[in-house]
Amino acid sequence: MVTEQEILAMYEDAGALLNGHFILSSGRHSSRYLQSALVLMHPGNAEALARTLLEKLGNVRVDMVVSPAIGGLVIGQEVARQLNKPFIFTERKQGDMQLRRGFSIPQGARLLVVEDVITTGGSVRECMEVVRRHGGEPVRILAVVDRAPSVEGRFDVPHQTALALEVETFAPDACPLCRAGTLPAVKPGSRSN
Repeated sequence: MVTEQEILAMYEDAGALLNGHFILSSGRHSSRYLQSALVLMHPGNAEALARTLLEKLGNVRVDMVVSPAIGGLVIGQEVARQLNKPFIFTERKQGDMQLRRGFSIPQGARLLVVEDVITTGGSVRECMEVVRRHGGEPVRILAVVDRAPSVEGRFDVPHQTALALEVETFAPDACPLCRAGTLPAVKPGSRSN
């Protein structure tokens, strides 16, 4: 099991814990950004992080693993590999989260939702809605990092993370970084808003 301090060191060593002015996938603004792709590009990191997440899963039975594209793809695939379960993903087409590429979900299948970083939880909730529309049942959420661990009630299934890292975010119209005007806002994430 990798400790929270070791995970933070992975992000720092990979240059994946960024400071500046960022527009998150949710549309909110933040002075910190976690670029998980730089950590997960190393298979050993992905393997260790997936092992840590699976230790939090316990005896929950799952039939498949699903991740919202694009951030959750690498860690979701590795979790599925270690569980020896099928892996699928949801992705956006014209702004709508969908199941594509010929993927299907057997009626009543129990799915584990895996994500790299959760802030508002919007992508995870959209992914779970897709699973339910296709006859599956999301039973648990695992994420490498939760940027807002103190926020309750984001999900209607249990969720666990390997690293809880409280990072303040702001609505665009209330962002002190925008008001200061010293740093341009950049959007390093994968979703278009």
